[in-house]
Amino acid sequence: AADPFLPLSAKEAAASEEGRQRTLTTLLEKVEGCRDLLPESPGKYLVYNGDLVEYDADHMAQIQRVHAFLMNDCLLVATALPNRRGAYRYDALYPLDGLAVVNVKDNPPMKDMFKLLMFPESRIFQAENAKIKKEWLEVLEETKRNRALSEKRRLEQEALPRPAPTPPESTNPFEEEEEEEEEPSAEEEVVDLSLEWIQELPEDLDVCIAQRDFEGAVDLLDKLNEYLGDKPVSQPVKELRAKVDERVRQLTDVLVFELSPDRSLRGGPRATRRAVSQLIRLGQSTKACELFLKNRAAAVQTAIRQLRIEGATLLYIHKLCHVFFTSLLETAREFETDFAGNNGCYSAFVVWARSSMRMFVDAFSKQVFDSKESLSTAAECVKVAKEHCKQLSEIGLDLTFIIHALLVKDIKGALQSYKDIIIEATKHRNSEEMWRRMNLMTPEALGKLREEMRSCGVGNFDQYTGDDCWVNLSYTVVAFTKQTMAFLEEALKLYFPELHMVLLESLVEIILVAVQHVDYSLRCEQDPEKKAFIRQNASFLYETVLPVVEKRFEEGVGKPAKQLQDLRNASRLMRVNPESTTSVV
Repeated sequence: AADPFLPLSAKEAAASEEGRQRTLTTLLEKVEGCRDLLPESPGKYLVYNGDLVEYDADHMAQIQRVHAFLMNDCLLVATALPNRRGAYRYDALYPLDGLAVVNVKDNPPMKDMFKLLMFPESRIFQAENAKIKKEWLEVLEETKRNRALSEKRRLEQEALPRPAPTPPESTNPFEEEEEEEEEPSAEEEVVDLSLEWIQELPEDLDVCIAQRDFEGAVDLLDKLNEYLGDKPVSQPVKELRAKVDERVRQLTDVLVFELSPDRSLRGGPRATRRAVSQLIRLGQSTKACELFLKNRAAAVQTAIRQLRIEGATLLYIHKLCHVFFTSLLETAREFETDFAGNNGCYSAFVVWARSSMRMFVDAFSKQVFDSKESLSTAAECVKVAKEHCKQLSEIGLDLTFIIHALLVKDIKGALQSYKDIIIEATKHRNSEEMWRRMNLMTPEALGKLREEMRSCGVGNFDQYTGDDCWVNLSYTVVAFTKQTMAFLEEALKLYFPELHMVLLESLVEIILVAVQHVDYSLRCEQDPEKKAFIRQNASFLYETVLPVVEKRFEEGVGKPAKQLQDLRNASRLMRVNPESTTSVV
């Protein structure tokens, strides 16, 4: 067959093309599975073909032997069938429009190689010798160039204006003026696209994309946009834009893949900066924001899942808070750096932060509340979470109200559950009440009780102690005081405004159990000595314990509780007429 690159006469060219098409048909019959995949076109013919060896791009290990068929519009790669000489199986088909060829410098023992770049992959092939490698490189470039020229000619032919029918004579007096206005616009349509960098731009973009030189690709696009910024939009400019837009789509797809959660999440938020900044330069700030936040959500979720649940609950919560809030803080700082000029993206970050906080609270509640930890442990864990949450205020991000809203249901349940435990314990002690003074047996035990009462806020406890180690109070009332004050202290650690009524109602319910018991005992007891002892316990309960509860609640919450004041006033009415058979409590 004649060399396709030598000038031919018209007759010879027709005969040569016909012969090349027959050759293509004959060769492709030897390739299994390509008939249905290879697009048919009347002008398709074989330009060059030969055996190559494919190597792994990362490890440079030999993969397989292939046979490549270069046609005037595409490149077909087929693998050799074992035990069948001259027979092949279809492997891949690459259009020449999206194919870039890169020479690989010899680095013995690896030599005579070249690389084919096509989004989103690249492949390295080795020729039999340096001469064949050179032929492959030259024929690939020449065929790509011929393909581009033929496509350009085709588009120019399609763009030629068709002869319009002769319009009837017009009597419009303004017709000459309109024609004069159209002439200069035709001159303005001439845009110089013959510059070398513009001609090579599509291929340079292919190389940048394949080599992951995102900055270089966007720089080329910026250069083109700047050049065409004040130029009129002519047909050649539209064609160039169409080619470039296809590369922009490819570049965008690569950058999107870089930010996908499937990619490695190591390196923290900064690892995404490169892809995010290039997407923003491409005018895709909304997409960059969405993908960045999705990537960070997956990273936070992975970090939480990798935490090992071992040891005490409080230790785990410390680790969980450190991992989550540190990651949130880093993400917020990186977001502020990447999207500094895009104020519209900040609302998306707030929505993402709320969603991330929900994920954190799910893990937190599962470990603290679902496992039925004590109220003191739960209070300590919530305190740790609040302290970590306050760190976000360093960058102007306050999520305290969100963590309150997400935890209110679990905390409310914990308070009510612990309230029920106290009420049941108080009722049990009341059922066994004998109204006898406490004998602590040793000065050490009495000193310990004094210290416990002092820590509860009862400063005048000494007036209720007697000789030796006696205490002029009932065991039931003392136990109730300690348990109620402990509940109040732990509840105040958990307190935030949404829980105000829950805590207040729980306190009133607990106090009522003790008040009703004293009220009932005072009315039913007939023994004067025991009645005096009950009255002494009632005085301690009403005049010492209730004011302490009221004062501590007001200190912790920041405002007085009318319900507790009403409860104390009602008990005073009861003490005025203790012989009444009707309880006012």
